[in-house]
Amino acid sequence: MKQLIETVDELKARGIGFRSLTEAIDATTAAGELFFHIFGALAQFERSVIRERTNAGLKAALARGRKGGRRPKVKPDDIRAALALLQDPQISVRGAAKRLGLSVSTLYRHAPGLRSRVEEKT
Repeated sequence: MKQLIETVDELKARGIGFRSLTEAIDATTAAGELFFHIFGALAQFERSVIRERTNAGLKAALARGRKGGRRPKVKPDDIRAALALLQDPQISVRGAAKRLGLSVSTLYRHAPGLRSRVEEKT
């Protein structure tokens, strides 16, 4: 909203009038400019109310023990299993990841020391 008002003010400073065809607002007149700002304030108010309600809902869900977001794909047991598999020099990181149903990048992301351990072997 702030950007829209700034844009309309810049246009006005350059002698360009703003008329909204869909809302029938003519910001070149005093009454039209008033309506433009009133509708802008109402839109900003509605956005703030939606944000407050969303945050209140998230807090209420968290208080009930619900956590948002995607469930983690990798469990600590998976990392331990991958590390155990990688003790065998015949098994590559790609092979361990495939056996566990993970991508190589996911395995590296969740086992930060793994990359340095693999480099030591080579």
